[in-house]
Amino acid sequence: MAELTSKERIQKFFKKEPIDTMPVFSGMGTVVIQAVNEMGVKFAQVHTTAELLAGSAIKSSEMCGLDAVVIPYDMATVAQAVGRGLTLYENSPDILYPTVPNKWETLEAVDIPTDFMKRARMPMVDEAFKILLKDGRFAVGAWQLGPFTLAGQIIELGLLLKGAKKNKEAVEAFLTKMTDIVIESIKHYESLGVDFLNIREMGSGTDLLSPKMWNQLIQPNLTRIFSALKTPAVLHICGSTDLIVPMMNQCGADALSFDQKNTITKTRTAVGNDVIVLGNFDPYGTMVQMENPADVETVVKKCIDDGVDAVWPGCDLWPDVKMDNIKAWVNTTREYGRKPSPAIKRL
Repeated sequence: MAELTSKERIQKFFKKEPIDTMPVFSGMGTVVIQAVNEMGVKFAQVHTTAELLAGSAIKSSEMCGLDAVVIPYDMATVAQAVGRGLTLYENSPDILYPTVPNKWETLEAVDIPTDFMKRARMPMVDEAFKILLKDGRFAVGAWQLGPFTLAGQIIELGLLLKGAKKNKEAVEAFLTKMTDIVIESIKHYESLGVDFLNIREMGSGTDLLSPKMWNQLIQPNLTRIFSALKTPAVLHICGSTDLIVPMMNQCGADALSFDQKNTITKTRTAVGNDVIVLGNFDPYGTMVQMENPADVETVVKKCIDDGVDAVWPGCDLWPDVKMDNIKAWVNTTREYGRKPSPAIKRL
């Protein structure tokens, strides 16, 4: 049996075609500090140029043995482009992601420039994607925050939650505007030729929203996003999701991704064996805190036994990983994942 390339493995995976073994990748950030250090730059710098962003993604996947590269790393690209500024922390020796310093204080104050895709770092991210695609060794993934989570980058989420009860129409109109931004940006990345997309509606789990509110505020907008896409697209939600899995599965995504709070065995029962399920190890607890790689192996095997089709971290990898733990994730997935998963057969 011929071994597939990383790119082929993931392309076939999302088409639900037989593959040689389970791919090892993520739809979130997988930059590791070891790669950044080897490049001789500070962590803050990798978010600022196309060469450093793409280079750190490639170097990280090379060092870790992953099948994909995914950019950008921070959640502030769009918020910066619509005029909310950026705090880069370039003088800090610590690992700090860029953040948004200024949020609009009312829904009425929000003013989105029509050319936001051409502002701030958005063109730089485009150039980084072109570098990754030209390299060609890895599948290339792009992500965007979901409308509700994106809203939290430009206004305080408390405004939305209060408004959802007192002024439902205004909140729905605002989230429609956020949905338009998500569609414009993610379709732009699709047009560049990326291999897969990930919509991260991270803050919408039932820790924060009731299933009823999720159905009213979140589901219609996600459905509109996925109906606009042709490239394989994942829906990722952090936190408690067991109660909303059936609704997530109705949104039209090609795959569903969960973090460690999800009960994958229940999810698999709920969605059946035809749906691609991704997850669901705790990225910090597993890749940073675990002292023994054998414990990582146990976590990975449990994810596979519970019914995932690929073992994904529940969020971005924290860059200061233990490389032995990364190797345990990769090697265990490659070997233990040679058997078919529920949705994906093997060659």
